[in-house]
Amino acid sequence: MAEQHYDPIMLEPVTGMENTLGYRLIEWRDGHAVVELTIGDQHRNRAGVLHGGVMMTMLDTAGGYCGTYCPIPGNTRRAMSLSITTSFTGQATDGKVRAIGRRTRAGKSIFFASMEMVGEDGSLVATGEGVFRLRGDYENQDGLPMPPLARGARARTAADRA
Repeated sequence: MAEQHYDPIMLEPVTGMENTLGYRLIEWRDGHAVVELTIGDQHRNRAGVLHGGVMMTMLDTAGGYCGTYCPIPGNTRRAMSLSITTSFTGQATDGKVRAIGRRTRAGKSIFFASMEMVGEDGSLVATGEGVFRLRGDYENQDGLPMPPLARGARARTAADRA
């Protein structure tokens, strides 16, 4: 019998914000996460470029995920943002952008992350530094059993992973 591969992304629910903006979690492992978005008209500001609020949301999301990976199938860890500093270094108008989060330091309940957003051509669009706090009992590296879906969330499907 073949060993089944554990895909933590497939067990993670799609949040209301993920549904609204249309970004996807595409990579996730301990200390690392990547969130991707295909830019549409709904993501552009009045100058026709990717809105800074969308970029900040994606940086925040990648930063939070990079510090909450849980190696136990069916368990999860949760965090909240305490502080995020963002610098916009370029612009994106079309194609895909990726926010990459890397945990840079962690204590029992607080972790630090460095984030960057790159355009489809690899150009740097934004950077960020964040401080996050693991929520309550989620400080344990083994996490806790996945709770019921939060309001506005839904179970992930294979289409979300593609």
